[in-house]
Amino acid sequence: MNAPALELDGVTKAFGGVRAVDGVSFQIPVGSLSALIGPNGSGKTTLFNLVTNLYRHDSGVIRLFGRTMSDAADWQIARLGVVRTFQTARVFPGMTAFENVLAGAHLHLRSGALSAMLWLRSSRRQERALAQRAQELLDLVGLAAFRDSAATDLPMGAQKLLEVVRALMARPKLLLLDEPAAGLNDGETAELAMLLRAVRVSGVTVLVVEHNMSLVMGVADRVIVLDAGTVVAEGPPAEIQRNPRVIEAYIGQQGSG
Repeated sequence: MNAPALELDGVTKAFGGVRAVDGVSFQIPVGSLSALIGPNGSGKTTLFNLVTNLYRHDSGVIRLFGRTMSDAADWQIARLGVVRTFQTARVFPGMTAFENVLAGAHLHLRSGALSAMLWLRSSRRQERALAQRAQELLDLVGLAAFRDSAATDLPMGAQKLLEVVRALMARPKLLLLDEPAAGLNDGETAELAMLLRAVRVSGVTVLVVEHNMSLVMGVADRVIVLDAGTVVAEGPPAEIQRNPRVIEAYIGQQGSG
């Protein structure tokens, strides 16, 4: 039996005596599209930071594809095929949208520096293949018109989509998306939903933190709900929508503003 793409077992993280993550345990199966939801301050982004070792957890175990990651360096996590985005769009300044997307492929460049300098056939072939993939991804999310625009000049919603596309250029095995729909209009959100479904069909495992419940319930296989740093529910979207604890902790809070 294959190991889960991501497994947390009793993971805890405290800041100044406050437990932001308190004994969290769950698994993300390979090939699934899972969503992590919960009120603001429930620990969702902290969990992403723990998984990618931006923060070190205080106790518990985190495994990526069966490997314990307590002492792993950033590059080791990246080499496992784990790629993440952030709540705030982080595009590379001084580069076009197209160049930003191409930058996502740096982990998979096979031609050496000498080959690139001499512009050998293998290097040219690889450049053409990467350029084609970058263009296809821009087309898929409706950003082709911004291809040669400075990435920092794009509307915020377009920058968020660009960051997701750049992450896909890295050919991740596990894609962690932190509020990818934040700042998107309805049309852009629909493009994102289509992209997420296509990514899942391609075999990439996806874990998304998101506040847009319509998006979550429309694309996720399963939903994990956090409240005050603990898992209060997990299951298929239809089951989560009917869960009284979820309604009280999350949907009810939304309704009260």
